[in-house]
Amino acid sequence: MLVVIFALLVGESIGNPGEFPGSDDSHRSPVDVALSRDGLWLVTVNETSDSLSLISIRYQRVVDEVSCGDHPADVAFCPDSQTVVVSCAWSGNVRIFQIADQRLGEHAVVDVGFEPSGLVISPDGSRAFVGLVAGAQVAEIDLKSCRVVRRFEVGNWPRYLTVSPDGSRLAVGCGGDGTIHVIDTQSGDVLYSELLVNGINLGHMVPSSDGLYAYFTWMVYRTNPINVGNLRRGWLLASRIGRVRLDGPQVREAISLDVPGKAVADPHGIVMTADEQRLVASAAGTHELLVYRLTDLPFVGVGGPGDLIDRGLQNDSDRFHRIEVGGRPMGLCIAGDDSTVYVANYLRDSIQIVSLDDRQVVNEIDLGGPEQISLARRGMQIFHDGQRSLDQWYSCHSCHRNGGVNSRPMDTMNDGSEMTLKTVLPLYDVSRTQPWTWHGWQDNLENAIHKSLTSTMLGKPPADEDTRALLAYLDQLEAPPNPHRNPDGSLSEAAQRGKQVFQSSRAACADCHSGPYYTDGLIHDVGLGSSRDAYEGYNTPSLRGVYRKVRLLHSGRARSLERVVTDLHSPEKVSGTGRLTETEVQDLIAFLRSL
Repeated sequence: MLVVIFALLVGESIGNPGEFPGSDDSHRSPVDVALSRDGLWLVTVNETSDSLSLISIRYQRVVDEVSCGDHPADVAFCPDSQTVVVSCAWSGNVRIFQIADQRLGEHAVVDVGFEPSGLVISPDGSRAFVGLVAGAQVAEIDLKSCRVVRRFEVGNWPRYLTVSPDGSRLAVGCGGDGTIHVIDTQSGDVLYSELLVNGINLGHMVPSSDGLYAYFTWMVYRTNPINVGNLRRGWLLASRIGRVRLDGPQVREAISLDVPGKAVADPHGIVMTADEQRLVASAAGTHELLVYRLTDLPFVGVGGPGDLIDRGLQNDSDRFHRIEVGGRPMGLCIAGDDSTVYVANYLRDSIQIVSLDDRQVVNEIDLGGPEQISLARRGMQIFHDGQRSLDQWYSCHSCHRNGGVNSRPMDTMNDGSEMTLKTVLPLYDVSRTQPWTWHGWQDNLENAIHKSLTSTMLGKPPADEDTRALLAYLDQLEAPPNPHRNPDGSLSEAAQRGKQVFQSSRAACADCHSGPYYTDGLIHDVGLGSSRDAYEGYNTPSLRGVYRKVRLLHSGRARSLERVVTDLHSPEKVSGTGRLTETEVQDLIAFLRSL
């Protein structure tokens, strides 16, 4: 009570947590945080409570929390320090809020399509750019009229992006293709693209003040068998910070982050100090911040940066050091003092205040949440924990991003064979779609979890309680809403026709892809096997969410549904029926995308 009275006397209202839309029993799970230019406010986007939290820098506590769209993904302040722009991935919109009287008020909702994720505001505050992960586009929003004015066609999964300080260039990270596209914001043209060979899980991006570079985090998958030697050499999954030129095409440059015996898992957020002396990245899987002296980082272009961290960095704590923060650090922002970093910590339901000078967390702002975590939340912690793998190289999330898929076929050694690369299967509905693995040899999900942690991750066997926790987490995983349906969830006319094709004896798709999850749970030989496979035939994969995949079939050899249904897995090859007409093909694809 005294705190509230004092706040009112000095003119700042402090909200009562009981008034906020997320009850104390709701985890907030902040994924990003933004700092106003005047240094007075922080705003967080909270994924699991579908809310925004407004934090007073002066009092270092939440003063307001408001509901926003489903699964908010990113947040940015306009230069006026009063306008806040939020992307809401599962709602398919961008929402604009205004701060007045220490409260957040919704100003406008702009429908942009699915799934809006990373966003950035133009330097003059007139426009916002947002990546549409499910649409392979970037939408440009006029913030005065609150409408979409342009769309840029880019590659698969454009999740995060950044704009040059003069507003002329936009860099877009497309995780589905492992590519950075650089766009001229005046013409809307993609000027050039930089390929990250075998790149996955592209993270946040930040530009240099001179507009020459865009810096970003990502991981690289090396197609080598999983064994202790390859893992410790950095030949499996490894972490990188890279940069691409914004002023013209040039081979990307990168540094390796992984320290022998103590690697870095799931790099995500990235910021730099205003004086550009320090670069800070969040390592979500190893629960830490990575702090680098930017001025002499050993970036390497052609030939790559090597498999492990540069020894000059490893042996000089001023050039590189780690700050343990716990939980799952994700989005970052940095104050004008070039020392204070604000960390959105997903699993701690908090914003952490880290001093780069002191190299430690100096305060933590609680966003709300239950005092005791559920079994499923405990499973979420394990799922995102890179320290569960040998020498902490990667987590479950590294391959199953947010419970879904990544963009590369991988050799997980799960079936005991080497170099039989297979696409990563999504984990939505996994507890209801037995058997498991591409060959379907695994009929016990607890055993499958155990084998993944010990064989794929080369980690220690999980305790029984940990296995139960992972099962509880997987059981409640939700897939994103499907953008290929009408607003009321119904099928388009083309998809309705495609459903008839799908169920017909002519196409015979429903013979195997049946039931609510579009799988019969049986093993079939469809003529796509390899002599190196340890088992014959393949477990019918669920088709739910197939529109999200950028590589299809077990080997990933198909890059489109068109190739699947007209060539590699066409009805005439699978069931011996006649070839589908072009109209039937397009209708069938429309139905498949709607699942």
